[in-house]
Amino acid sequence: MRVKAFVRSGVTAIGRVALLGLLSPPVKLALLVLSVVSLALTAVGLGLVLAPLVAMLVRAYADLHRRAARSWSWVDIPRPYRPLPDGAHVGTPRRWLWLVRDPATWRDLLWLLAGAPTGLLLGVAGPVLLGYGLEGLLGVALVIDAVTGRYGYGVTWPIEDALDVLSVPPQGALVTAGALYAGPWLLWVLAQFDRALLGPTRGAALAQRVDRLTETRTQVVDAQAAELRRIERDLHDGAQARIVSLGMSLGMAEDLVTRDPAAAQALIAEARQASGLALAELRHLVRGIHPPVLAERGLDGGVRALALTLPIPVTVDVDLPGRPDAPVESAAYFAVAEALTNVVKHARASTAWVSLTHLGGALYITVGDDGVGGASPGGSGLTGVARRLGAFDGTLHVDSPAGGPTVLTMELPCVLSSPRTSPSSATG
Repeated sequence: MRVKAFVRSGVTAIGRVALLGLLSPPVKLALLVLSVVSLALTAVGLGLVLAPLVAMLVRAYADLHRRAARSWSWVDIPRPYRPLPDGAHVGTPRRWLWLVRDPATWRDLLWLLAGAPTGLLLGVAGPVLLGYGLEGLLGVALVIDAVTGRYGYGVTWPIEDALDVLSVPPQGALVTAGALYAGPWLLWVLAQFDRALLGPTRGAALAQRVDRLTETRTQVVDAQAAELRRIERDLHDGAQARIVSLGMSLGMAEDLVTRDPAAAQALIAEARQASGLALAELRHLVRGIHPPVLAERGLDGGVRALALTLPIPVTVDVDLPGRPDAPVESAAYFAVAEALTNVVKHARASTAWVSLTHLGGALYITVGDDGVGGASPGGSGLTGVARRLGAFDGTLHVDSPAGGPTVLTMELPCVLSSPRTSPSSATG
């Protein structure tokens, strides 16, 4: 099964890098020529209209490569373009100035120029390496040698005796395995090249981060205000009302204890029942703010306990050598809870899985299911998850093709403390 998955992954990656590498050079060169010509025509006025239109085509094509990098290599490439100012209509000098003053415009042109040969090189490398491996593995090299009489393969050149003949298939198998292993890496290298030129510069990335943190801070403040209103409402309508009723029942029982002991006893029993309900509501309210299991057993135990409450089996794999800070831990827990709630409500899944690991100063959380797919990052449930992560500069990536499976990948920058003895794995 693993061999089949390895072969499928390698062949898929080689096909994708070949698609991007071999088909994109003519498109990139054509867009580069159109960009240069449209900018040059500014001298006669036509460039005021043509240059922005061509730039939109270039940016749309670059967006295709950004989506491919994100979907196929998990390399996120943010859009670095400056927002369009008010009144910058097509054909106006303001629109043209907005275009030429944006550093991302010139980086796009550099990407078109350098990306054509780079993509071609990577696009050819994978199929050629795989084809050469299959040539030896399937005995094509031996057939060519039998026809020409002067052919070889790998380190065996030419093929002269039986030992040389026997050495060809193993060499072919080794080259084929190397090509399949290299396929995903070639695709990743191409995505990293695109990221270097299509992503924002360091200054632009810092400005985008400031804007994003400002936006998420506003969202967090609004969410906290809404949460406080919910807590106040739940206390007023639930536990507080029961405690008031409890006080009234005890007061009435105090008045009746000497005159009507039976009625007083009934009121005391009613008060005891009300106190139990009030305590249960307070515990439920506290659990919604910060689950006790999270404080006692950490993110590992909290997620496992959460998985046991769901109506479908959930596999939980945790590899955390410590615990994040309490706010990050709480955000991660509730993000997983919201994601699993969406699985139960909308995915029509029979199984789900959760994976937590810490790499390179970030907590990575994967929540997946075998449901029908089609989850939208803009849906209300996933928007809530993204907002919760965004408060800590975290990100959410959604991979949910029609027919499934759906895989949510969350990243939360954080440090860990209180190291544990060993990672654990279990099924809830």
